[in-house]
Amino acid sequence: MTSNFMDAVVNRRSTYTLSPESTISDSEIKDLVTTTLEHAPSTFGSYTTRVVVLLKEEHYKLWDIIIETVKAVTPPEKWEGYSKARLEGFRNAYGTMLFLEDPENTRALEKKFPSYAMHFGSWSSQTSAIHQYILWTALTSAGMGANLQHYNPLIDAKVAATWNIPTDWTLVAQLVFGKPTAPPKDKSVVMKAPLEKRHAVHGAE
Repeated sequence: MTSNFMDAVVNRRSTYTLSPESTISDSEIKDLVTTTLEHAPSTFGSYTTRVVVLLKEEHYKLWDIIIETVKAVTPPEKWEGYSKARLEGFRNAYGTMLFLEDPENTRALEKKFPSYAMHFGSWSSQTSAIHQYILWTALTSAGMGANLQHYNPLIDAKVAATWNIPTDWTLVAQLVFGKPTAPPKDKSVVMKAPLEKRHAVHGAE
């Protein structure tokens, strides 16, 4: 069975060789985000995920913050040998989507359904992951390359102050994107178990 959706699932990859260009307009990028926010599933219809899109100079500003912050806590030999080039590569992309979770509705659900209270934090994380995956896959389908990073919580305070983000929102991930300049590397299979050990079907004809 094939479909455009499953083709997109297969083609989504972590792409690290990105240029500061886009294959789609800024308004189309915004449309991808707003459509995802409107239609992605969330726990009990709680709509907890927030997305802040940083393009061009605002994207560079973010990665300048990350570079400064990471350099301050990284041993010099590791910085020069690995981290510096890696972070500068992310900075050379076109944009970054910040994924955050607003806790207001999660807290309300915890009070309303106390027997499930212990699960709502985990379900909020799953909601964010769904948004991340949809947008990552949508960007790939639009001819873009992307990779997902996690420099939180090191950068949380500076990011919140720079872009006027409420301090009780939790920064979850950073999706870096741009026009790919080379194919993505082969997927790592070191930890991949055989398919027959990773799924089961019961009752099929």
